[in-house]
Amino acid sequence: MNTAVAGGTATAEQALAKIVRLAGARVMTADTVAAAKWGTNQPIDDPAREKTVLDRATTQAAKLGIDPATVRRIVGDQITANKTVQRALYAKWREEPFEQPTYHPDLATQVRPALDRIDSQLLIAIQQAQPLLYSPSCSTLLEKMKATTSRALGLDAVHRTGFDQALTHTCPSQ
Repeated sequence: MNTAVAGGTATAEQALAKIVRLAGARVMTADTVAAAKWGTNQPIDDPAREKTVLDRATTQAAKLGIDPATVRRIVGDQITANKTVQRALYAKWREEPFEQPTYHPDLATQVRPALDRIDSQLLIAIQQAQPLLYSPSCSTLLEKMKATTSRALGLDAVHRTGFDQALTHTCPSQ
């Protein structure tokens, strides 16, 4: 199944694989986000920032011809997953102070630009994967891709939980 995209053609299956890889990358950024927030007054939950990210994603979705509800659902899952991992890391750091981060990257200049790049790539992958996202084979393919990517990234239990959560509503029939 092919979908025309700017600059060439990509299969919807390849695009779904890219969504899975980007979800893994975004979940892995939770460590950096948590380190940036740890010991500061920055809360894990930031409804205003989350709204900004979701609004920007849905605006871009409209420009790319993507169903905004699909984008809101998928990007929302990414945000939720990132917070889940951050909470788990905070709990670990409280129990094991020697594990606490010693480096605190700047959220605005170092962390958010990386998240924004992932989100931009995610939107393009969603655009390319649209036909597959609503097909009966989506869930089966997604599960296979999740298993492969989880192994490739060497995700621990905390990150695997976040990774699964990040992809919860990728296929609406899930």
